[in-house]
Amino acid sequence: MNRLLSNARASVLPLAILMLVLVMVVPIPAFMLDIFFVANIAISLAVLMVALNAQKPLDFSAFPTVLLFATLFRLGLNVASTRIVLVHGHEGESAAGHVIEAFGTFLIGGDYVVGIFVFAILMIINMIVVTKGAGRVSEVSARFTLDALPGKQMAIDADLNAGLITPDEAKARRVEVSTEADFYGSMDGSSKFVKGDAVAAMLILAANIIGGLILGPVSHGMSIADAAHNYILLAIGDALVAQLPSLMLSIAAASIVTRVTSDKDLAGQIGGQFGSPRTWTPVAVILALLGILPGMPHMVILPAAGIAGFAAWKLRQIERRPAPVVIVPVETIDQSKIGWEEVTDGMQVNLDIGYGLVPLADERRGSPLMGRITGVRRQLSKELGFVVPQVRVRDDINLAPYVYRILVNGVVVGEDTVSPDEMLALNTGQAYGDLFGKKVKDPTFGLDATWVDASDADAATGAGYLVVDPGTVMATHLNHLLGQNAADLLGQDEVQALLDGLKERAAQLVAALAPLPITTLTQVLKGLLAENVPLKEFRRIAGAIAVAAQRTQDAEELIETIRPELGALIIQKLCGVREPLRVMTLEGQLEGLLGQAMRADQSRRHVIEPDLGRRIVEALQRAAGPLIAEAKPFALVVQPSIRIAIRKLVKTCLPDTPVLSFFEVPEEKAVEVVAVIGASQQALAA
Repeated sequence: MNRLLSNARASVLPLAILMLVLVMVVPIPAFMLDIFFVANIAISLAVLMVALNAQKPLDFSAFPTVLLFATLFRLGLNVASTRIVLVHGHEGESAAGHVIEAFGTFLIGGDYVVGIFVFAILMIINMIVVTKGAGRVSEVSARFTLDALPGKQMAIDADLNAGLITPDEAKARRVEVSTEADFYGSMDGSSKFVKGDAVAAMLILAANIIGGLILGPVSHGMSIADAAHNYILLAIGDALVAQLPSLMLSIAAASIVTRVTSDKDLAGQIGGQFGSPRTWTPVAVILALLGILPGMPHMVILPAAGIAGFAAWKLRQIERRPAPVVIVPVETIDQSKIGWEEVTDGMQVNLDIGYGLVPLADERRGSPLMGRITGVRRQLSKELGFVVPQVRVRDDINLAPYVYRILVNGVVVGEDTVSPDEMLALNTGQAYGDLFGKKVKDPTFGLDATWVDASDADAATGAGYLVVDPGTVMATHLNHLLGQNAADLLGQDEVQALLDGLKERAAQLVAALAPLPITTLTQVLKGLLAENVPLKEFRRIAGAIAVAAQRTQDAEELIETIRPELGALIIQKLCGVREPLRVMTLEGQLEGLLGQAMRADQSRRHVIEPDLGRRIVEALQRAAGPLIAEAKPFALVVQPSIRIAIRKLVKTCLPDTPVLSFFEVPEEKAVEVVAVIGASQQALAA
């Protein structure tokens, strides 16, 4: 049944278009013309009512198409009525139907001269005022809507990244933004239909008058006066019948394009904004002053002043009336029921902010923080090789006003304080002079920094400081921490997405990985990310894993087996193609001692004796200090058997220092040994 109704509705419009063509071509009797004229007036009234009751323009998104078909319908009736007027106009005032007769006799008193002036005034109102104004508003709205389209889409992406909306809500908002742009573009074109309709009405009136003045005397032997009375009266009636619906559609178009989105219809919106005693009190006073002036129509102005004064008094009484107390009935609720949403958090990455930092995420201020977070996710996704999860920004009343906290999988990985109304001036080593402001440490790189007033930013830049805004400080810190915790962002779903993408290009390679459990593959990839090996070249990584998986399926052994195959990928972040690789090594005797200890470790815990580990760390920090100060990347290269142990040791003090085995350095790569980490004889003996 529903399908039949749907098919019936779908066939109404084609049948209506066919009927419109028939009305234009085939002569119709006068009573049918009356029915069509009344239907035209009813349709125009319905369109006007829908436009006035719409809360926002998109509530009547079909208006441009409705306007087109309503205009075509009215023009088709003009063609049919013109045929009847010219063919039967000599028969009298009722020759073209009772509707045209009523408009030609009752509304203008049977005087066609008055009718011509009335029609001219309606044409001026419709064409010069309403249609022209609506067309201009449509043009400007279309231009501004299209210009704002990229910004609105970025705002949607920012809300989605912040977790403020769900993917389904984001999809719905994108559709709404696209529909809004299409709507205002269509309204800009539809305004030309309204203007063209007004011009066509004048030409049709002129054609009816000229045709009648020619046909009356020539074909029917009428005098010029009789022909003018009959044909001009019928032409004016026909023009007024068509002009009234045209004026209503023009008003509907103007009301639609001038609407501002609100939760009320037009009447409620206007009533709410005029319903203030501060509006009507001055009106009452001014009208009363005008009413007491000599020569003024006192009996007209003074009652109007009284009405305005009464309205102001009544509205003031309403404002002073206490708000009604709504008694909510108490319902018996099972307090033991707890929803899963109360105890779970589906977001992997959260950025909690104090209430003082909320303006940084405010859409009305351009959401500077949200835009930067979107950029961070996009850049990190390109660098790491998989889509970084969304970041939800939420205010936390438990935090101090200007404190932010970064959480990954529920674990706090970073926290700091920013000043939302100031700028952070970083001393990168090239600055001179001192700045007035709060001295702090940069949360990302630990550089000396100062929070300065925004007006002093240019002076700080001139002094050699790197000046950044609070949103950039937070986004940079977030970028650094997400990069450090990239392994925690990768899960089995992300790995499956990588496999699905690779399958389209290398189906056989993915098939070769099939025997390896997805959990083991995830552990291997997480292990690579933990040591800053990106997954951008996933095809190469997958190929190495497929070969290594034939010998072992242990995740740790797989990582150590494939790392030599990925050596070029690992060291390309440390030096250029023609630049030598700066390396540190361990003294031979110390390395041999560590190798023996690792081989004797049956538990594979890879733990170095604490005192010896402390000495190695101190020596490594002393050697790495100058290189870190000069921002020169380097790597610690050791024997394969001790790489895991040394990596665990170094991670505690220099987490960004890569630890490589000798096999991971390509043979053709030039190497520059910058330090040899040794130990004293006493330490070795111990």
